[in-house]
Amino acid sequence: MDIDPKQYEQIKINDKDSHNIILSYLIHGCYKETLESLVTSTGLKVTNAQLEDMEKRKRILHSALEGNALDAIHLTEQMSPDLLENNKDLLFDLLSLHFVELICSKNQTEALNFGQAKLAPFGKVQKYVGKLEDFMGLLAYVEPEKSPMFHLLSLEYRQHVVDDLNRAILGVYILFSTVLHI
Repeated sequence: MDIDPKQYEQIKINDKDSHNIILSYLIHGCYKETLESLVTSTGLKVTNAQLEDMEKRKRILHSALEGNALDAIHLTEQMSPDLLENNKDLLFDLLSLHFVELICSKNQTEALNFGQAKLAPFGKVQKYVGKLEDFMGLLAYVEPEKSPMFHLLSLEYRQHVVDDLNRAILGVYILFSTVLHI
C-alpha cells in the first residue's frame, strides 16, 4: 500500500521540533560554531556541560581520524573511564587503527610487537580471530595497500570506527534525551 505524497503536505511540523532535531544533529556531529549560531537565533538552550562534552568528543574523534588512535583511547578513558572496558569491540577497533598506522609508517617490528602485546589477547575470543588474521596478514605485504585486506587501511574504515566511537560516547552521556527535554 503506497502513501500518496500529497498527504505529507498536510503534516504540520512546529519550529521547536525541527530546531530540536537540528540541534541534536549538530551536537552529534560536534558542530559547535553552527550550534552556537542556532542557539542564538532560536533561543534554544544548551548547557556548558554539553558544549564541553562536545569539545572533548571532537578532540577524541579527530585524534582517531588523524591516525592517533592511542591518544583517542587515552582521551576516551579520561572522559568515560568504563566505556572501552565495557565495549571490547570498540577497543579492539581502536587498537587495530594504531596497528594499521604502524604498518603504514613501515614500522613492521613495532607493529608486530604491538600486535602481540595488545591485539593477540583478543585472539582468545572467537569473534576476533578472523579480524586478527586480517590485520596480522598486513605484515606479510611490502605494500599493504595492494593486499586483499587493503580496506583496513582506508579512510572509510577509520571513519566507521570513529562513528562507532562517537555513538558509544553519546550513548554514555545520553545527549539526545537531554537535548530533547530542554
